[in-house]
Amino acid sequence: MNKNLKEQVLRSSGVNVLKCMRCGKCSATCPSYDEMEYHPHQFVYMVEKGDIGTLMKSESIYKCLTCFACVDRCPRGVEPARVVEAVRLAAVRQQGGNRLEPSDIPALLDDDLPQQAIVTAMRKYAK
Repeated sequence: MNKNLKEQVLRSSGVNVLKCMRCGKCSATCPSYDEMEYHPHQFVYMVEKGDIGTLMKSESIYKCLTCFACVDRCPRGVEPARVVEAVRLAAVRQQGGNRLEPSDIPALLDDDLPQQAIVTAMRKYAK
């Protein structure tokens, strides 16, 4: 099961996790760094090692803004955000439905929330 899940995440993301040299530049750029239990470079490494179940249980998959700042910053073109999205999609599929409905979002908004977070929430929770 774990090997199949790893293959599913790798296929879904299209990312070669073996290219990551764990420099941490992606995590240093991440605007959600302080909110995440696992950071972008850790996601890539954990997927490489096949520890998908731990990531799927983490709230970090929902804290990622999918802003692709980590993708822009990676010197090796690893695309950690795509790995996070693939793990999130695997978790949603395993749960059998979306974690959040678009109609739930307005109640969660506040004046300090960046517009980018709203657009990203609509995109990632509507899958």
